[in-house]
Amino acid sequence: MSPLCESFVDAEHLDQAEAFYPLRAWVCEGCLLVQVPEYVEPGRIFTEYAYFSSYSTSWVEHARRYVDMAVERFGLDDRSQVVELGSNDGYLLRHVVARGIPALGIEPAANVARAAEQARVPTLVRMFDEALARTLVASGRSADLLIANNVLAQVSDLNGFVRAMARLLAPGGVATLEFPHLVRLVADNQFDTIYHEHFSYFSLTTAERIFATHGLTTFDVEELPTHGGSLRLFLCHAGDGPRPVRDRVDALRAREAAAGVTGLAYYAGFAESVRATKRKLLEFLIGAKDEGRRIAGYGAPGKGNTLLNYCGIGPDFLDYTVDRNPHKHGKFLPGTRIPILAPDRLRETKPDYVLILPWNLTAEIVEQVAYVREWGGRFVVPIPEVKVLT
Repeated sequence: MSPLCESFVDAEHLDQAEAFYPLRAWVCEGCLLVQVPEYVEPGRIFTEYAYFSSYSTSWVEHARRYVDMAVERFGLDDRSQVVELGSNDGYLLRHVVARGIPALGIEPAANVARAAEQARVPTLVRMFDEALARTLVASGRSADLLIANNVLAQVSDLNGFVRAMARLLAPGGVATLEFPHLVRLVADNQFDTIYHEHFSYFSLTTAERIFATHGLTTFDVEELPTHGGSLRLFLCHAGDGPRPVRDRVDALRAREAAAGVTGLAYYAGFAESVRATKRKLLEFLIGAKDEGRRIAGYGAPGKGNTLLNYCGIGPDFLDYTVDRNPHKHGKFLPGTRIPILAPDRLRETKPDYVLILPWNLTAEIVEQVAYVREWGGRFVVPIPEVKVLT
């Protein structure tokens, strides 16, 4: 049982109850899509959101490199139309706008979209669906490049969303999507990336099937280090040419089959690895506390809230956590009620250990708060298993 991972608690609501829902991943025997049941409609989750992409410098740099690649590879110019679904605070499209290329962001969270507009990124505050896709096409805004980074998992009506993508994508256009790779999730025990706000978890095998059903062909794929290991898929209309399918698409599909993704035993074996990680992390924290060590957290990401609630880690283990995002300061983590403070608190209290909750950004975080080592503090990562960084 777990609360919604992005539903941070205000100080004035600490004496009120929170809603907890079962957090259990299922796999379909037919299409092998890994799914979490929808307990809360997306509109309630995403209309006001606490995640701002621009607070991660490495993620902004990742977006800049992507734009450089896409502009060169697909010959984008001032006559092109770029559309991003789930555009957040304009972290990516600002690089498109800076090149003089027409861009449009579609973002359901009004508070995040305001930040994008302030960065001069045109943004529609809407949930993307087929009705909006029809409206945009009718107004001459079909997408020559359609971007959907880390948004597909948050879609409850998956078929409707992909149909809308196919409608919005211009003839001859390209769509690119990024999402955490299920094979990396299983191999590296990244169970904390499973939470209620993410309804689906994809391998190349399942993603290809979904897109093919709606007339989109996967003609290329890249394996990325982001979010613990992600895929970037390149799609086009099935009738478009000439876009030959790259060899690495076939190669990755074959590797997934060899790993076992097409059999249910692959998924069943994952559960015990999760339980083992919980035991090891608790053993470390209990031992550190018994020795009188002070422990703080770094970050307040969704994955961290899955980890902390599943393991039963509250303020009795973590005195507090810090985050660069000022929108989270003064709030408390859902379920565990651990306070979220500004990073300066680390200097003030000098903890012995800093538990890095967004472990996918470990290198960036260690560089940002390297001063922790001045008093002998050490960093701890919990995934794939607890490790104290030397």
